[in-house]
Amino acid sequence: MKVLIVDDEILIRNVIKEYLRLEGYEYDEAEDGEIALELIKNNNYDCIILDIMMPNLDGFSTLKEIRKKSNVKIIILSARSEEFDKLAGFDIGADDYVTKPFSPKELIARIKAVVRRNEIKDGNIEVNGIKINTLSRDVFIDNKKVEFTHSQFEILKLFLENPNIALTRENIIDKIWGYDYEAEDRTIDAHIKLVRNKLGKYKNYIKTVRGVGYKFEIKE
Repeated sequence: MKVLIVDDEILIRNVIKEYLRLEGYEYDEAEDGEIALELIKNNNYDCIILDIMMPNLDGFSTLKEIRKKSNVKIIILSARSEEFDKLAGFDIGADDYVTKPFSPKELIARIKAVVRRNEIKDGNIEVNGIKINTLSRDVFIDNKKVEFTHSQFEILKLFLENPNIALTRENIIDKIWGYDYEAEDRTIDAHIKLVRNKLGKYKNYIKTVRGVGYKFEIKE
């Protein structure tokens, strides 16, 4: 995998580079959007980590330029944590949004998750004995078809597409029902319990993260 790090803070770039090295990934780096766009002309990247507040050409402007020519996976990494900024990022083509300060391990997990979405063939996502097809919306547990409701399917799909990433209840609501949906925590917990029960012997893959939400944990 090859990653482009675009951030004007050298310390941030160095931290990310160290964790990419540990994963055996290749990488390039740029301190502003203009340099990044030049690198993209001559390289094929699997993922781009993009800061927003940079000199010369900011992250949002850089993202717009990239999207004119490429569908490369892009994760915004920014200190701007307002909902407005996140919505703006997703609206112009970001695949994920991580706020600073950040966990380098979580960032690596998110890189794997967004790139993995490109690797899904014919709508199939498979993790050990769990297999779903996003086109037919079928779920198989150890090759046996199991019926899932629309919401249960979307929850399972969200987990499978984001392995080893802690998702808050708010994340789950936003991704599945939208920002305007109002639900109490116990409602989400009830949905999760039903999904767990249908996974049978794989139910313990869905971990409760105390004070946060849930995580679909896969040992690699």
